[in-house]
Amino acid sequence: MREIENGLIPRPTYDALLDSYLDTAPIKVLSGVRRCGKSSLLRMLANRLRAKGIPESNILYKKLDSFDVPLEPTSAWLDDLLRRALADREQGSPLYVFLDEVQEVAGWEKAVRRLLTEQAADIYLTGSNAFLLSSDLVTYLSGRYIEVPVWPLSFPEYLEFSCVADPRSSELSRDELFARFVRFGGMPGLFDKTSFTEEFVMKELTAIRDTVILNDVAKRFDLRDIDLLEKLVRYVYSTSGNLFSARKIADTLTSLGRKTNPTTVDTYLSALRRAFLVLQCEQEGIAGKTVLQPLQKLYAPDTGLRNREIGFTSRDIGYQLENIVFCELKRRGYDIHVGAGASGEVDFVADRSSGRLYVQVSSNVVEGDTLERELRSLEAIRDSFPKIILTRDSLHWGTTGTGIEIVSLVDWLCAEEPKSR
Repeated sequence: MREIENGLIPRPTYDALLDSYLDTAPIKVLSGVRRCGKSSLLRMLANRLRAKGIPESNILYKKLDSFDVPLEPTSAWLDDLLRRALADREQGSPLYVFLDEVQEVAGWEKAVRRLLTEQAADIYLTGSNAFLLSSDLVTYLSGRYIEVPVWPLSFPEYLEFSCVADPRSSELSRDELFARFVRFGGMPGLFDKTSFTEEFVMKELTAIRDTVILNDVAKRFDLRDIDLLEKLVRYVYSTSGNLFSARKIADTLTSLGRKTNPTTVDTYLSALRRAFLVLQCEQEGIAGKTVLQPLQKLYAPDTGLRNREIGFTSRDIGYQLENIVFCELKRRGYDIHVGAGASGEVDFVADRSSGRLYVQVSSNVVEGDTLERELRSLEAIRDSFPKIILTRDSLHWGTTGTGIEIVSLVDWLCAEEPKSR
């Protein structure tokens, strides 16, 4: 079992990845939704440097949304901070720079690029908005960065955090902890206290959601219709797992009394995606089918955030499991599409350098013709890439005569896999 280090619980996969990037030239950019653990990863990395004997003068950690930062920090202010730190460091050794929530500084990229040219700093940034890696900034930084996507806790991490933060969790079965994971999600801040009451979780997740909507979306992109933003998030989360277009969403919201149009919906969805509050999965033709106007599915980065919007008593377990699998595939480094085939839909067509994986997700495959339907879509695909059905239903686990694996969803989540690109 992992131990708490200075109030922080290690995440070994991310820790090892960041350690492998130490003293390399590119800027390291940790991206992800607010409160998913980016700041803690930087603090733990800084602590590991101190443990190696790196002097404090060679470590600059600055949380740029904290009280000791100017209300409207500028690139000139940041440049001065970096210059002083560079001058004060122990000469002959690099300055390790950790800038947390760097998007709070207007024009931060100018100061960071200037520091980069000194070739005397190892730079790590975090941000809660994909604007950090917009095309303009990529050009400005000449591509000299590595993105490290950071996600809320995976289920194996959730098990570890549960036992470390609250030893009483060891008395619960894996299935009981999984039910709690599905319901409340895996935002690391939930482990600041040992109480997992619905009231505490609601308060914590509401704070995250409000900060993202007000700061990372409305303020960042100058979107003034907060009511539309909130209704859009609630609608998308309540119907995640369904195929959408901007027009369909606009028509539905208008019919519910919230008049809008496809252009506005598209603009607001783009902002929500860039704040990592909404994740997109687009259709792709498979098994010989062509999709001329692909629709998309939209997911939450965490089922707790989703259930906070639509109620923790939500019974749509199938969509919640689909959301969890989508996030896990992304965590494992896959590019994902919804498979549109002549014989039916495949939930996820997942690609990475090692190959392709076809995935169906179903809470159970006992009811009605569920198993037949899930198999039919996969059996119509004639290539040799792996095809799996993930389910909680243990009755049909195994391999079919056509080579399709029916796998325990929880076992698959706990399988050894790289959790980050």
